Amino acid sequence: MATPPLTPLDERPIIAPGYTFGTVTDKISSIVQEKRTPKRWLVGFALAFLLTMVLFNAIGYLLLEGVGIWGIDIPVAWGFAIANCVWWIGIGHAGTLISAILLLLRQKWRTSINRFAEAMTLFAVACAGLFPLLHMGRPWFAYWMFPYPNTMELWPQFRSPLIWDVFAVSTYATVSALFWFIGLIPDMATLRDRTTNRYSRVFYGFMAMGWRGSAVHWHRYETAYNLLAGLATPLVISVHTIVSMDFAASVIPGWHTTIFPPYFVAGAVYSGFAMVLTLSIPIRKIYGLEDFITARHLDYMARIMLVTGLLVAYGYGIEAFMAWYSNNPYERALMLNRAKGPYMYHYWALILCNVVAPQFLWLKKVRMTPWILFILSLVVNLGMWLERYVIVVISLSRGYLPSSWGMYSGTKWDWMMYLGTIGLFFALLFLFIRFLPMISIFEMRTLLPGAHVAPTDDAKEGHP
Repeated sequence: MATPPLTPLDERPIIAPGYTFGTVTDKISSIVQEKRTPKRWLVGFALAFLLTMVLFNAIGYLLLEGVGIWGIDIPVAWGFAIANCVWWIGIGHAGTLISAILLLLRQKWRTSINRFAEAMTLFAVACAGLFPLLHMGRPWFAYWMFPYPNTMELWPQFRSPLIWDVFAVSTYATVSALFWFIGLIPDMATLRDRTTNRYSRVFYGFMAMGWRGSAVHWHRYETAYNLLAGLATPLVISVHTIVSMDFAASVIPGWHTTIFPPYFVAGAVYSGFAMVLTLSIPIRKIYGLEDFITARHLDYMARIMLVTGLLVAYGYGIEAFMAWYSNNPYERALMLNRAKGPYMYHYWALILCNVVAPQFLWLKKVRMTPWILFILSLVVNLGMWLERYVIVVISLSRGYLPSSWGMYSGTKWDWMMYLGTIGLFFALLFLFIRFLPMISIFEMRTLLPGAHVAPTDDAKEGHP
């Protein structure tokens, strides 16, 4: 019997065949409009909410006692807080990359995953913003970092990368929120017209902002959406570049290097796509969305994760090469300290997670097997956290003089803050899944035959 020819990569379906405008709408909106909240959702949200309460407890005690409850000391004045901040900001990058850059490149496969990837960006940035704010020690003076009009003429130091962080991250969060909300408007109108609950109709009607699907509305929507995509695209590059300059602009061994900006951006996309896989694989299984989030999507995300993982591995190699080639004794000592010092287990664990484990993604069977991809995505997330920990802690623990050497370890309050932000992230994600469509309804319908018809016109399918 002859072997059937392989399906070319670009001809694999983005959405399973057999769907119409109406069935796509029914499939996605039924998750939001389910009258009784599923028990599995309640259990998951309860666990996430419990971790969120742990976070609030840690924040309350921190405000009462000060940052001394953390493990930070001299010389390691940055610890879990800054490592976690960089980790969360990196996770948020995949959402903007999927939504903005792939939109401008006209990549249709982004359609199934862009909505919850955008939401993931917002929740990750919200978690990241907590750490530098609380690390200040007196967060009630955070407004000093903004150039507000004041009679004392005390202005922020605009030559400081920390001030650049404030403007870069706040701009990134604002543009990402606008981009996410504008993308929701047509779907909010669909839910408004389909719901029978009065309060839901008021809520979705308010979110839809008077959307009626007219040609004028679509023209304005496309203009605003593409404009924000154009604004968000350079932000993907600039935000983590500026975050890397917190380190690269210093003279501390291990930080003072020009490889950090592209290296940090690649690492951000790497960890971001790992988190998208971590979320999308269970979601597609639990809610039966395998027809929308297909094997093609998992394959593409795994390929991007492999490419960015190779870039990260290249960055590790360049760090070691420049430490040797520069003949700088302090840089050499730092690399030896990473490989053989008291934190050597952290360093080799990150090499195993970020360099060795992703090499399995060269195999098509691995890329097409959801449970293996899920495990690999968790390994990469762990490895990227270890990378930020190694960059922050090991570099600070060994200064130029032995008198400025010291050890660091996180306290229970550090761990409570970190695990608490994971709880906050998932609590927000659970609320998003329950009350808003996690997949873009109108964009999914543009992938169907006959999609030249305005995709939110439910009346053409006989829906209210």
